[in-house]
Amino acid sequence: MRLLGVERASALGGWLLRTLGPRTGTQRTVLRNLRIAFPEMAADEREALARAQWEQTGRAFAETAVMDQLVAEGRIEVDGLERLHAIRDSGRPVVFVGGHFANIETLAATIVGAGVPCQITYRAANNPYVDAQIRAARARYGVTLFAPKGGEGARELLAGMARGESVALMNDQKFSEGPEVNFFGQPVNAAPGPSRLALRFGTVLQPMSTVRLPGVRFRVTLYEPIALEQTSDRQADIAHGVQAITSFIEARVREHPVDWFWVHKRWPDRVYAALKAEDA
Repeated sequence: MRLLGVERASALGGWLLRTLGPRTGTQRTVLRNLRIAFPEMAADEREALARAQWEQTGRAFAETAVMDQLVAEGRIEVDGLERLHAIRDSGRPVVFVGGHFANIETLAATIVGAGVPCQITYRAANNPYVDAQIRAARARYGVTLFAPKGGEGARELLAGMARGESVALMNDQKFSEGPEVNFFGQPVNAAPGPSRLALRFGTVLQPMSTVRLPGVRFRVTLYEPIALEQTSDRQADIAHGVQAITSFIEARVREHPVDWFWVHKRWPDRVYAALKAEDA
């Protein structure tokens, strides 16, 4: 991929998954997710969207190998860069939140490129060699403060925030132990971690997102910070934060549905079971 360069690597990755993705069992999950989110959408339109999102996903995976080239070539434009500079200059941490859109590596690249010390959370690959390659690829464009998910990662996040380092967390995947909130009119469980951290350190949730532009380019946007109210009911305060993040994610999905990562089961089993009942 690195020998191909940014545009050819991205095109190859997109072609591979657009060709192979619809033939996998995961295609069924993609179509079910699209039915839940967009019940009024015509079936052929959902099929076309499913194919298009496979291409986006394939491009994103291929681009990971050439992210340093992508960054060096100035393929990321930033709307709200002044917010990042203000965070950097304040010396106080924030909790960056976002979802799996377009190419999530552009978010990390933008944060570290603006000089913001930030712990970037990630789920380590099962294969240690592959994991080392992923970490090395990220190091090439400046991401060095990693915090793996799990108990050890949580301790690293707390220690980092105590030192004034921000944290970045994706908050759009299923988390069975999290509070139940509303997503596209259906119940979902979402991770309370970002809201807990913001409340503990008296800081804000800073939403970010990215969209893919023509020519393997991206626009990263920083939105208005979400300030959480601290009341005597801490669990309610956390749930409010979780819903605020989830509503932000939903709004971004509605704006650019092709950019979202549709391949995971986002809703509880009972929501998918209701789809089966409709088909019976």
